[in-house]
Amino acid sequence: MNDNFLFSDVFIYNENMLDNYFRVNRNFDVVNTRFIAAGRQAKLYFIDGFIDSETSEQVKSFMMHLNNIKLENITAQQFSEQVIPYIELEICDDIDKLASVVYAGAILLIIEGFSTGFLVKTRSYPKRSVEEPDNDKVLRGAHDGFVESLLINSSLIRRRIRDRDMIMETHKAGTKSKTDICLCYLDNRADKKILDNLRKRIDEIDVNTLNMSQESLVECLIKKQKLNPFPKVRYTERPDAAASCIAEGSIIILVDNSPAAMIVPTSFFEFLQDTNDYYFPPTVGTYLRIVRAIIFGLALFLSPIWYLLIKNPDFIPEWMDFVSIKEPYSVPIIAQLFVIEMVIDTLKMASLNTPNSLSNSFSVIGALVLGELAVSARLFSSEIVLLMAFVAIANFAQPSFELGYAFKLSRMFILLCTAVFNVKGFIIGTLIVSLLMVFTKTMTGRGYLYPLIPFNGKAMSRLLFRHSISKDNT
Repeated sequence: MNDNFLFSDVFIYNENMLDNYFRVNRNFDVVNTRFIAAGRQAKLYFIDGFIDSETSEQVKSFMMHLNNIKLENITAQQFSEQVIPYIELEICDDIDKLASVVYAGAILLIIEGFSTGFLVKTRSYPKRSVEEPDNDKVLRGAHDGFVESLLINSSLIRRRIRDRDMIMETHKAGTKSKTDICLCYLDNRADKKILDNLRKRIDEIDVNTLNMSQESLVECLIKKQKLNPFPKVRYTERPDAAASCIAEGSIIILVDNSPAAMIVPTSFFEFLQDTNDYYFPPTVGTYLRIVRAIIFGLALFLSPIWYLLIKNPDFIPEWMDFVSIKEPYSVPIIAQLFVIEMVIDTLKMASLNTPNSLSNSFSVIGALVLGELAVSARLFSSEIVLLMAFVAIANFAQPSFELGYAFKLSRMFILLCTAVFNVKGFIIGTLIVSLLMVFTKTMTGRGYLYPLIPFNGKAMSRLLFRHSISKDNT
């Protein structure tokens, strides 16, 4: 079969080629229905599951309607404009283009005497309800969230920004998956250089599939940085947060089959923001943001600093004597810290695979094993268990799982350097992590520590403090 097969005006030839192309004898979900329309042979192709019962009834009614139409001396364009009662309609004579749209949920109609196919775009994807995402909840405000349908996600944003400058620009990537990608932005606010760069990168993607949605896309758009754990983009599953970012000039990237929207450009300090900050008064929002910034620092440096003090008791002043370990233990401190780090991740992974009916039992078992029994057996010190419990909770004080794991790996690296080289190791580890953040580039090529490096006082103030709403601040 030719890759760029064009239709003929011979119906049997077109039918055989389409049957072979769609492999109707091997695919149970490819529906192909042959019928007579206005005295001519006709056939429908579509994917079962993309067409709901209401659309099926419409298609049946349409086929019956065709029997009352005379097709003499009528062109394909006239037929599509005057006979087919659907708004979203396209005619094409390239089988590859037709098939890609059919696989995306459209209905293909071929009729004897026409050398083109007619695409009726009546897609209806399986979808879940629009509900608040589990990992980004708010006490006040909207409780809707993105789903796996690109069309629904774009409409949730469009509902909040009703402006002619609101652009929903679509692209495709993946030679096999042909995944739909949407760039959402305000034409009069978004950076044109960043937009052009994103378009070019997306159009140059050369992979088979993007089945892991936004993560697959990020790996295609960002230069390989295998040893750099810091996230280069920020995600949100909230339409209100996405719409606010668009209004401020950011670009939202939606990927079909994913409920997570990517926000670009982004930087480290933008992770200090949370949707809850904007559903409270500015004073409360600023307080929450400052607390979150402090917790960021503690999550990264608390356990390395504590281990450095334990390793050098002379550094501990009398008023901080409470940080010393009073109880006997059998496992080295550095081993305890690393083991508990991995045990916490093990509990996270186990909780994801635990049925809801067993979740309470799992919590009790985890608390006993990691807490009382481990301390009683003198495997772990109670001080270390308490310390690591706080660090684990601190990781959840910000909504980005990617940043949480970046902090974890950075923290473990600083701990390892401290264990090997003591004070010099702590300084070296901290310096390496700091330089890694300084030289990290985001997806758009902007510095990761902007607006600190390069310094922008106004932008920095808006990130550190919750400002009141204004014309330039949503």
